[in-house]
Amino acid sequence: MRPVPHFHLPHPNPRLLRRVPAWLRWMRQKVRGSEFSFVALAIVAGMAAGLATVVIGAVARTLQHVLYGLPNDVRLSGAESLDPWRLLVLPAGGVALALLGWAVRARKRALVDAVEANALHGGRMSRADSAVIAGQTVLSNGVGASVGLEAAYAQVGGLFGSLAGRWLSLRRADMRVLVGAGTGAAIAAAFGAPIAGAFYAFEIVIGAYTPAAIAPVAAAALAGAQVSQRLGIVPYIVHVRPGPAIHTSGYIIYAGLATICALYGIVIMRAVTLVEGRARTWLPGWARPAIGGLLLMPIASWSPQALSAGHSALHVDLMTALPVAFIVGVLLAKSAASIVSLGFGFRGGLFFASLFLGTLIGHLYADFLALIVGFPVLDPANAALVGMAALAVAVVGGPFTMTMLVLEATGNFSLTGAVLAASLVSSTIVRELFGFSFSTWRFHLRGETIKSARDVGWMKALAAGQMMRRGAITAPAAITIAELRRRVPLGSTSRIVLLDDRARYAGIVTTAAAFAVGVNPDAIAATLAHAIDAALSPEMHIGEVMTAFDAAATDELAVLDADGHVLGIITETHVRRRYAEELEKAQRALFGEA
Repeated sequence: MRPVPHFHLPHPNPRLLRRVPAWLRWMRQKVRGSEFSFVALAIVAGMAAGLATVVIGAVARTLQHVLYGLPNDVRLSGAESLDPWRLLVLPAGGVALALLGWAVRARKRALVDAVEANALHGGRMSRADSAVIAGQTVLSNGVGASVGLEAAYAQVGGLFGSLAGRWLSLRRADMRVLVGAGTGAAIAAAFGAPIAGAFYAFEIVIGAYTPAAIAPVAAAALAGAQVSQRLGIVPYIVHVRPGPAIHTSGYIIYAGLATICALYGIVIMRAVTLVEGRARTWLPGWARPAIGGLLLMPIASWSPQALSAGHSALHVDLMTALPVAFIVGVLLAKSAASIVSLGFGFRGGLFFASLFLGTLIGHLYADFLALIVGFPVLDPANAALVGMAALAVAVVGGPFTMTMLVLEATGNFSLTGAVLAASLVSSTIVRELFGFSFSTWRFHLRGETIKSARDVGWMKALAAGQMMRRGAITAPAAITIAELRRRVPLGSTSRIVLLDDRARYAGIVTTAAAFAVGVNPDAIAATLAHAIDAALSPEMHIGEVMTAFDAAATDELAVLDADGHVLGIITETHVRRRYAEELEKAQRALFGEA
């Protein structure tokens, strides 16, 4: 049985309860109280996510085939060449994307994806936000921009989990698990890799591995992969022949490849940000995607491998021995296409692009070592797969996700060990030198402080206005200490808030200081005031409040409105006790104990 929360929920309105069908009330109670029922719900969400992944991929591929006149058995990035006039689809698609953006321009706030929903909003996702993100991603990929569909897959998959949780009024922790289960199922369906999908949910969307989440997330990922497989969809995962066993020296050599991939990933993320910033400064929003499409045309005319996510190109390049000059050209072309696509406003991500670019870097690394030494040092296929994981970890994050992806593709445990080591090296370097994955870096640019999907929403919700004690005892700052003693006898309160002649905050005086021996009773009360220039606003969350206490080095702070009038007072002891209580509650929920 799932444990019952230790806190008391408000009593629901009996009139509203009567409007809820009896079967739905029974289902809510069942899912909230039974772990087996919760896993069953996750499986349903995973199946829906898998089906949505199939539909989204089919729509994008159909667009590409219609717009570029591709044969049925050829994907865009695998085409040998494209008719030059067909490349006009790229700027035309940019115009269409701008029109779609204009149609939804009323949404002034930033769109909330699954990672942000789990980090800040307790797993609550918006249908409208998800529709916009999925629609823009499908359109961007469908017209050939160098972006992947994984953002749409994860968004819609997470939405199914969120809607299921909201429909059944589940707890915050359960909502977050269901969002993770939905996104993991979508990735599992796309790649045909349920283990990788489950780890994607843990590392990228939930932000932690927890005992309470293992069963529902794994079950959902398996369900999503099975739905895709039963519908005959060819997964993205690349199945390659097992390479030679890797020994200790190989791990050291692959660490060098991981270092290169980490640095290259940082360059890509920085470049996208730089181009996006310049484009926003120099160009109006409606023109950016169209101009980006024009810039993609010469890249695509040289090699269609730079277009779309690059699934077919990855298969071709991984299975074929190609000249070094061609691999370098495709690496630069794909990198430029991805930077231009994202920098100029096409919607999507770098998930699959990082996998593709990583295989190219791995190939080049193996060829370069062979050229230096005079004989092959690394197996090119092994090096490509290690590079694929290392660069994807640098950009997307999730070292175990990428490691499991390679394991499910190859079944080679020796290679998987090298991939894990390289992934950890890459992750460590990126955290040290950059500190963000691509998604959390974009949150950082918007002013958010999150670096993962770890639940910090409860901190945002716990504001100074909620924690303060109203009705603080006040006194004019200009009165004498003797008068202050007469107005506020010893023992009546521990602190007095001083106000200036316009009733605005002027500092805090502790009662003990006012009655201390040796204090001149004829001096004005303001001479004993502290925290004069330090105060809180009611919307500051608990993390900011604790930072303010550390900076002010005081035991109490006043909460002021915009005009400087006192709303209440908060003590550091109370804030830290509330933080400890909420943190313990979050930890209990994380491990399924509440």
